[in-house]
Amino acid sequence: MVERAELDGGVVSADVSAGVAAGRGAVSRRRAVGVLVLRRIALAVPVLLVVACGVFLLGAASPFDPIHQYYGENVFTASDQQLDRTRDELGLDDPIVVRFGHWLGGIVTGDLGTSRVFHQPVADVLAERLPWTLLLAGTGIVVAALLALVLGVVTAWRQGGLLDRIVTAVGQGMEGLPSFVVAFAAIGVFSLGLGWLPVAGVTDGDADATFAQVAEHLVLPALVLGVSQAPWLVLHLRQSLLTALADDHVIGARARGLPERLVVTGHALPTALLPFLNVLGTRVPELVTGAVLVETVFSWPGAASAMVEAGLAVDYPLLAVLALLATVAVLLGSLLADIATVVTDPRVRADG
Repeated sequence: MVERAELDGGVVSADVSAGVAAGRGAVSRRRAVGVLVLRRIALAVPVLLVVACGVFLLGAASPFDPIHQYYGENVFTASDQQLDRTRDELGLDDPIVVRFGHWLGGIVTGDLGTSRVFHQPVADVLAERLPWTLLLAGTGIVVAALLALVLGVVTAWRQGGLLDRIVTAVGQGMEGLPSFVVAFAAIGVFSLGLGWLPVAGVTDGDADATFAQVAEHLVLPALVLGVSQAPWLVLHLRQSLLTALADDHVIGARARGLPERLVVTGHALPTALLPFLNVLGTRVPELVTGAVLVETVFSWPGAASAMVEAGLAVDYPLLAVLALLATVAVLLGSLLADIATVVTDPRVRADG
């Protein structure tokens, strides 16, 4: 009886010790993730300053005179005294360092300037358009990830089969295909040809922006954006899964007689998902570029399409802020990918 009690006590002590160790490990990982986030934020500040300086210098070196944007066609009828007074009020003749300081100070305090193409504060333009871009880009990346998971797993599982050959050939062919080509093809088939989905906008004419209206108009651009981003993800996950299927622990699982589905999804797929998360984070720049093209083709009222309009109208205040936002999106995508890797793989050190 004494030996049994001692044995049970040893088992309980071992369980408690294991639980304490696991708890300490979880706390340590959370602390490591927090340190990683703080380090990335500290590194992001100088990066954003460099980008802001570069954008401002490019705008200052441009041959386009902001006074022409301010007056529009009336610049040809305005007197020299009016033009000089306006230039003085806008500070266009101040030294470039002074102008950069005023502009950067305005960004820090929330004064982003006034968009000359939309004739309203840049902050208002972003407040109206950024949610639509986040909706489209978020839905598009979810579509791309789901396509990658399904097709990547199936093609690696059935390597050499008919579906594998078709998906691989189509994926390699679409890697260099611009998203606007996919958009025009989708419009031709699903909108003009079959009449299943609307061509552009977020609602029909002057209809209210209800959930049904927005969802119906979101389907085609989100699918186009997701499909245009999917080839890299599908091919990368397929290759990662093929490599994982040759690992020793997967071969050992097969040798123990486990079902093939469990071997693929339970042993090989978790290993293949780690590099997939990194690739998903690095696709953010291409996602931004794709969103610009897709929003333009589908007349989606997002911030990405506003970048095109600002570029055509040489709207520097809006272009500069959108460039900074694109930089933030790239940095955030990289950070989220690293956090996901640190959380899912205990072997990875969160050293920033």
